[in-house]
Amino acid sequence: MLSFLSSRANSFRNAFSGWWYVLRTQRNAWIHGIFSITAFISAYWVKLDTSEWALIILATALVWTAEFINTALEAVVDLHSPDQHPLAKVGKDVGAAGVLIAAGAAFLIGLLVLLPPLWEKLTLILTKLFGG
Repeated sequence: MLSFLSSRANSFRNAFSGWWYVLRTQRNAWIHGIFSITAFISAYWVKLDTSEWALIILATALVWTAEFINTALEAVVDLHSPDQHPLAKVGKDVGAAGVLIAAGAAFLIGLLVLLPPLWEKLTLILTKLFGG
């Protein structure tokens, strides 16, 4: 049992090491982070219901997962093909396109879920401030 727990602890350490690597080395990860935090703060502020939170969390997880897989793909391609090769470029470009698709879908989900309650809340605040 101790061996099992030790191997699970190592798995978590490895996963967090990979997470830290992405945050340290991938500039786009910081962009994803800013959008993720903004989405979560907005969702909290407008008091989304459980199903709407689930959509925001799922969309955010999709983007982060795509970014992590793309970073892993780039590392493996660089390891195998350190010189420029047309197929290496294809692999990297397709991985980046996957992240772009995930980010675009998350952005649209964010607009669909967050924009109506944000608009309502901001309209209410502006009406109180400036009269209506």
